[in-house]
Amino acid sequence: MFDVGFGEAAVLVVLAVIIFGPDQLPKVAAQAGRALRQLRTMANSAKEDLREGLGPEFADFDVADLNPRRFVTKHLFDDLDDLDVQEPVRDEPFLPYGERPPYDPEAT
Repeated sequence: MFDVGFGEAAVLVVLAVIIFGPDQLPKVAAQAGRALRQLRTMANSAKEDLREGLGPEFADFDVADLNPRRFVTKHLFDDLDDLDVQEPVRDEPFLPYGERPPYDPEAT
């Protein structure tokens, strides 16, 4: 989710110690953990309420499908994998550079 390397994490820890102090840091970390847990609980209950409200016909509904990038990928590009696309067979070779195709009055 967050691309934080070891060096970046170390800088964040040092900043947290400087800002909050070593005696307040455990309390702040515990409060942040509780807040994150409450947010997760609220998000999960909102998902469940949405599923209950939609009914059984939307049992396979995934909230992440509402993301526009995932929606386009799922509905447009996944269908391309199901198609059996074959390359057209050309009986005639391509024209060399500069050569004009023959004129066909019936085609025009």
